[in-house]
Amino acid sequence: MSAGAPRRHFASDNWAGVHPEVLAALADANAGHDHSYGADACTARAEALLRRHLGGDVVPYLVWNGTAANVLGLASVLRPWEAVICADLAHVQVDECGAIGRFAGTTLLTVPAPHAKLTPALAATRLIRRGDVHHAQARVVSIAQPTEYGAVYRAEEVRALADWAHEHGLLLHMDGARIANAAATLGLPLRAFTFDAGVDLLSFGGTKNGLLGAEAIVYRDPALAEAAAFTRKQGMHLASKGRFVAAQFVALLEGDLWLRSAAHANAMALRLAGHVRGVRGVTITQPVEANVVFALVPPAAVAPLQAHGEFYVWNERTGEVRWMTSWDTTPDDVDAFAAAVASVVPGLA
Repeated sequence: MSAGAPRRHFASDNWAGVHPEVLAALADANAGHDHSYGADACTARAEALLRRHLGGDVVPYLVWNGTAANVLGLASVLRPWEAVICADLAHVQVDECGAIGRFAGTTLLTVPAPHAKLTPALAATRLIRRGDVHHAQARVVSIAQPTEYGAVYRAEEVRALADWAHEHGLLLHMDGARIANAAATLGLPLRAFTFDAGVDLLSFGGTKNGLLGAEAIVYRDPALAEAAAFTRKQGMHLASKGRFVAAQFVALLEGDLWLRSAAHANAMALRLAGHVRGVRGVTITQPVEANVVFALVPPAAVAPLQAHGEFYVWNERTGEVRWMTSWDTTPDDVDAFAAAVASVVPGLA
């Protein structure tokens, strides 16, 4: 990175800026007047693009952020005594401040899962006491794609979970905060590992892929979306100037920006992993399948490395750190940080 250039870090793709093509789309949407509360032409265009990518019958609702996409989507299909089966490290469990409990009044039935990735067998361990009025009743299985550890579900794995869930009268929800990164890894259209694979409810993420703040709740069955409009309004995510949320999705989905940005972020993570793998004192702990590298480094190395690019200590007990790349991460960023790792860590190992 040249002297004086804006700093880029490895803490989160949320730290990255807004893609210039998205900013241009927002400027275009700012011309003149249009209808409010999602009745504008731009929202209709964004919804049509989501249907094009995900299936012609799906029903999308736009919201501002990922917590709302998860919580409002789940709340719209749950009754208060119903529960959600999820991995113990699912975002809805560890990073949403208990929002699902406060807003939906529901219970999370968590399962320890390698790489935070559920299987039918793991989910089945929480399908207990059906019909028992003393116990919350499982209604939804929720998976993250990719998981909090960056693991990607293959289409057949999603199908297996969907088939199991449907066999037991459950719905399958996918938290797709980084869904474009999963698609880039799989080399599949978005619908191939979502609704075509049996997903019932999808949180479609854009903010982590270069948008200013735009997510979507998408329902496979219009009947499942019956409460969605009212839940979104009560949940304070019906944007009055909805065209500014929609314009971001238009920029993302009308061309290949969604895939281009995600594929680049993934490639930068693989580049970083390739550079640091084999450095004495560094152990990569998870498969690198999206735009994130998890590694163990000596605790004494964390502070010196932060000076070369900030990142999160994922597990303070074990010393596991998370290095995340973004749509705007450059090869020079990666190479400079990897050189710092190779210089600092062996001397402290």
